[in-house]
Amino acid sequence: MSAHITVEELSGLMKQAAGVTVAPQELAQRSDTGFDALGVDSLGLLGIVGELENRHGTPMPPDAEHCKTPRQFLDLVNSTLMAGA
Repeated sequence: MSAHITVEELSGLMKQAAGVTVAPQELAQRSDTGFDALGVDSLGLLGIVGELENRHGTPMPPDAEHCKTPRQFLDLVNSTLMAGA
């Protein structure tokens, strides 16, 4: 498993864990748009965090579930995964 989460993987997780479909290209273009504006609520984000923890066997920082934008989320999660790699 890679120690880096891509926009494509986040897009898939959003669909799987939050039931929200956003194409990876759109997500990349709107990476500073709030998760709420994309249709992901706090429970959806919590589901995404839980799925990442299961996939990577690494606890995510508590702040991950409070990230406001995909860019902020990816930056935090990827720095955590890189530190544990």
